[in-house]
Amino acid sequence: MPANTVLMCFCTCPDERSARVLAEALVGERLATCINQLPGVRSIYRWQGKVCSDHEVLLLIKTSAACFEALSARLLELHPYDLPELIAIPLELGHPAYLAWLRSGGE
Repeated sequence: MPANTVLMCFCTCPDERSARVLAEALVGERLATCINQLPGVRSIYRWQGKVCSDHEVLLLIKTSAACFEALSARLLELHPYDLPELIAIPLELGHPAYLAWLRSGGE
């Protein structure tokens, strides 16, 4: 994947505080250009042999493929979960000026 590919990453957090700490660190360290924090997510999942249902906060993290490895390492350091969700989807279409801004790191 080309290094300048824009990625949309998804990460769930257990609460508003941990989500904000992660978002501020990732943007502050220039590992992400923009992060949206969405409260009110209900996650239903299987964990350690049982079905769980929890309220979580979803982070929509915009970054580049070039930053993904470092972003992933930092997120794993800061996240309170043993196995945090971090998935990325390449963005192929969007407002060209906005995608250029994301690629620039917000400059």
